Amino acid sequence: MLLETIRCEGGEALHLPYHQKRLEKSSQVLGIHQKYDLQTLIAPPDQELYRCRFLYDANGYTIEYHPYTPKKIASLKLLICDTIEYPLKYSEREQLTALFEQREDCDDVLIVKNNHLTDTTIANIALFIEGQWLTPESPLLEGTTRERLLDEKFLALAPLRSEDIGRASKIALMNAMVGFIEVENGIII
Repeated sequence: MLLETIRCEGGEALHLPYHQKRLEKSSQVLGIHQKYDLQTLIAPPDQELYRCRFLYDANGYTIEYHPYTPKKIASLKLLICDTIEYPLKYSEREQLTALFEQREDCDDVLIVKNNHLTDTTIANIALFIEGQWLTPESPLLEGTTRERLLDEKFLALAPLRSEDIGRASKIALMNAMVGFIEVENGIII
């Protein structure tokens, strides 16, 4: 099944146009003809903060709401994996889970593919270099927050490599749930 993870807060589902766009693109790639309108389907249960999981395929959908507490991420382990593919947001994430399990004492991994930085297991990344936030040209997954921040010109695309980490004064993670947050200590091992 495919998945959209949507932040619900104050009784609203946030940034639905970006989730709808990705849902439609994924459906087209996989030949799913069923139409799902997130605006009419997502109804947060109350004003609290939730992680909404919208799971779907050609046969139907399910919606789950889970209370959300952000995880603290202060360290990332660089991990090379040239074979990973995650172009669509699937609910099954075996390869990402296997990489996450190799994080050792770090909070997550930063995946390097074909000598280029991509993503962590749960977020797109950005490096602050020479006064500008840059995000990898070729992420594993084109996240909705990344797309929104590119549209807003807050981020710029760049062919980031491992050696660019040393040029960065800050590193940030972004996804639908955390928005855009700087890694507290910026530690990459």
